[in-house]
Amino acid sequence: MLLETKPTKFDSLSNIIEFPKRILSYRHAKNYFTTLPQTRPTPPQNSQPFSMNTSLDSVTYTKLVQSSARNGSLTHGKLAHAHMIKTCFKPCLFLLNNLLNMYCKGGEMDIAHQLFDKMPKRDVISWNSLISGYTRIGSYGKAMDVFNEARIGGLRLDKFTYASALGVCAQTGELNLGRVIHGMIIASGLGAQVFLTNSLIDMYTKCRWVDQARILFENSDDLDDVSWNSMIAGYVRIGANEEMLRLLAKMHQSRLNLNSYVLGSVLKACCSDFYNSLECGKMLHGCAGKLGLDLDVVVGTALLDMYAKIGDLDDATQIFKLMPDKNVVMYNAMIAGFIRTEAICDEFPDETLSLFSEMQRQGMKPSKFSFSSILKACNVVEAFEYGKQIHAQICKNNFQSDEFIGSALVELYSLSGSIEDGLKCFHSTPKLDIVSWTSMIVGHVQNGQFECALALFNELLASGRKPDEFTISSMLSACANLAAARSGEQIQAYAMKTGITSFTIIRNSQICMYANSGDIDSAKLTFEEMENPDVVSWSVMIRSNAQHGSAREGLNLFELMKGYGIAPNHITFLGVLTACSHGGLVEEGLGYFESMITDHGMTPNVKHCACIVDLLGRAGRLADAENYIMNSGFEDDPVMWRALLSACRVHKDSVTGQRVAERVIELEPQAAASYVLLYNIYTDAGKHMPATRIRDLMKVRGVKKEPGLSWIVVGNTIHSFVVGDRSHPESQIIYSRLMTILKAFRT
Repeated sequence: MLLETKPTKFDSLSNIIEFPKRILSYRHAKNYFTTLPQTRPTPPQNSQPFSMNTSLDSVTYTKLVQSSARNGSLTHGKLAHAHMIKTCFKPCLFLLNNLLNMYCKGGEMDIAHQLFDKMPKRDVISWNSLISGYTRIGSYGKAMDVFNEARIGGLRLDKFTYASALGVCAQTGELNLGRVIHGMIIASGLGAQVFLTNSLIDMYTKCRWVDQARILFENSDDLDDVSWNSMIAGYVRIGANEEMLRLLAKMHQSRLNLNSYVLGSVLKACCSDFYNSLECGKMLHGCAGKLGLDLDVVVGTALLDMYAKIGDLDDATQIFKLMPDKNVVMYNAMIAGFIRTEAICDEFPDETLSLFSEMQRQGMKPSKFSFSSILKACNVVEAFEYGKQIHAQICKNNFQSDEFIGSALVELYSLSGSIEDGLKCFHSTPKLDIVSWTSMIVGHVQNGQFECALALFNELLASGRKPDEFTISSMLSACANLAAARSGEQIQAYAMKTGITSFTIIRNSQICMYANSGDIDSAKLTFEEMENPDVVSWSVMIRSNAQHGSAREGLNLFELMKGYGIAPNHITFLGVLTACSHGGLVEEGLGYFESMITDHGMTPNVKHCACIVDLLGRAGRLADAENYIMNSGFEDDPVMWRALLSACRVHKDSVTGQRVAERVIELEPQAAASYVLLYNIYTDAGKHMPATRIRDLMKVRGVKKEPGLSWIVVGNTIHSFVVGDRSHPESQIIYSRLMTILKAFRT
């Protein structure tokens, strides 16, 4: 309960502190203290009974305040402080320092600073508490202000004061200020103390001046385990893994025992890709086992993270199960390991999601990283309903403003097709980074809202943020789907201006954009300019040639790709089969299909089999195509039958077309494409009565054909239109002009 009235002013104590309104009320204090007979001093004989107007002694107050500081709960400490004020107790400097320390550790720096300002006498402990308090909550500027005030005031600073100031420099990366403080330490005669040596090493390494830290390390006469750990951690931080290993060997030669923090730092480095990193990690695992540190929470977490990052989930899982005291970091590392490996799609989806539930059952509070990781897992395994439940927990824990969580939520709703919900999450994230923008743009592209993606990209540029290679690639994909070559060229020019066109992902999207726009020459030129085209580059180029009637050239590219030693994938063979289908190369297409299975060990999917149906159907071998469907294992997939139905229309086979259409309609009764194909088959064959019946059947079943979409680019804006569309804001002018053009043609 908060005070509703102004605090009472007391004669002597009013010169010490103005008690803030946030401190608990006197009535609450009275209820509390009347239940503490063990802390109440025993009144001597013939004395008055204890009342709330009677002060406790300094020892009792101090124990209450220290207990509150240790437990991290300010309730009891505030009650004790309230009682001091009520009873006009004059706290000594020791008790005031304990009060100051309690408020600083509790993060209530406003009250702490008020208390500090009203203290009649302060010592170096008072100043150190205030500096540490501001550092703890990240107010580094205020911490340095207090440090400078103490120094200017002529206070004799001790090692803890300097260590706190060096900690601020380490966090902010202010190397020059740290060097000044280093000089002050030497001038004060404290430079030989190992405590400050360790703080200086930590500051220099975090400011990425490891050479100076090593000089200090080598020239110090007194080093301890913390010194070695700080130096090793510094090398790990900058990726100097060879130096880190040499120092580790030197530490072992000096007969110093490896502790959990040294092992944790080195194991973190073993997650990176350097020579013999995995062997080094396994060796350290053995050392940890011999020292009995393999079950230590720091070492165990580092080992788990190392095995998870290299994809060895079996060992990671084994370590996780053996750890007696699991923490949130371990659960996060395990979940992230499952997400990182491709095996999650086949083996680990249930384990990944159940880990999060198990963590909560253990009473652990998920962190921001926990929520971000589990949302990514939901996106990988397409557990969208589970992801929505996670979103509710995120809101409950007030983490929805985190940019990483916001990006994962945008991706979740975009993948599930709820682009509007994704947009709400995007706009509700206060700090939008480039990942959030890219996730939202990709969401629009994946859901076919290409114009919205372009509009969002323009908004991104207007905000002053710089798109990365993934953003540019997504925008080029949007332009490819719209066949908007002009917009694509402008985006390409922007990428060239910012110097990111060398990324392979951008080049591949650029090839696709030009190919979809019909500019196969520009697509070829882009491909030829690439220094190291990957399998995606070759596959896109093969498919582009196939779509533009250059089937033989596409197959030549395939042979050339194999000559360069690049292994084809499923997408590559899809392009090859498409080339054979469009080029009428039946035997070659069947040969490539067989080679995909026997020579490359790939299992054909429904798209590959549909290409074979299309290959046979275009060649007029409708019976062979139908037999192939029945023996393919995909006889219940409408894609296969629809490919055959298209071939029936090409060859005007209404008998087979009717039978195939009935099968497709049975599999997909609400898909308009099958009805339209059968209607066109009857119309082309001059059978108007059956065609009319198909139209009537569509009306009865409520099947509607999706209207065709046309668009035109005016300036930097894409305008889309459908049949009978009147939604455009200038539709009256457009239709008026259209009527004028039609009248001109008639005359």
